[in-house]
Amino acid sequence: MKIKDILRQDRVTLSFEVFPPKKESAFDSVKEAATKIALLHPDFISVTYSAGGSGNKMYTLKLAHELNAEYGAQVMPHLTCVTSTKDFVRHMIESYKDMGIENIMALRGDIPADGQVEKDYQHASQLIEDIKSQGDFCIGGACYPEGHPECEHKADDIKHLKEKVDCGCDFLTTQMFFDNNIFYNFLYRIREAGISVPVLPGIMPITRAVQLGRSVQMSGTNVPERFKAIVDHFGTNPAAMKQAGIVYASEQIVDLIANDIKHIHVYTMNAPDVAEAIMNNVSAMLGR
Repeated sequence: MKIKDILRQDRVTLSFEVFPPKKESAFDSVKEAATKIALLHPDFISVTYSAGGSGNKMYTLKLAHELNAEYGAQVMPHLTCVTSTKDFVRHMIESYKDMGIENIMALRGDIPADGQVEKDYQHASQLIEDIKSQGDFCIGGACYPEGHPECEHKADDIKHLKEKVDCGCDFLTTQMFFDNNIFYNFLYRIREAGISVPVLPGIMPITRAVQLGRSVQMSGTNVPERFKAIVDHFGTNPAAMKQAGIVYASEQIVDLIANDIKHIHVYTMNAPDVAEAIMNNVSAMLGR
């Protein structure tokens, strides 16, 4: 089933994200965690693109296929292009066709630390055009409520986002944020710019204090004083920090639903217990 059809339904949906291993030896343990998340029956599961060489990238394909074939999960594997050739992208697209997978999250991808990139693609919009030309896929894209870290002006960022949607992106999922007002303001600005596709807020449960520093460093996400106080108070108590992070994320989701945001994506970091706790916290709102 195409995710764009799920998003047309007049109900609240909750989706989760998992990531593949970097090494074959870790595949079984990663699959076990992802399976537990699949058994919670989220509306769909996105499977991120493994970093590294092309062999590592195939773990995304393998994990997505097995979750779909063995557990009936609606999956959306990621596909990045900055380190991929057109031939490799074509191979991945054909593989997903053969597996009956209908959804792809199309991303430019991060520039590797060594700066080594392929020359076939520079932007996600080019990847989206390629996918659209090679199959009948539902395509998701990324957006940044606080602006892309590499884009100096928010107006330019929204312009590039509009170009991506015009190339065939069916829906967008945001980078994580910890202040819902940032999302509401972003949604207003992109609607004013003529971007009308569904936008899924991406919620990241911070369950360990060390996650916060890494997240901010990578994304530049603003951290409200309220959440800083939570980390300062509970950060040295792992059990309390985990509970506080789940509660904070759940409260964000409750507020989003109360403001008529029906489709929410959670970055679960391969933690089925966190995914289950959040789903339980909002189960009645999901009609479960």
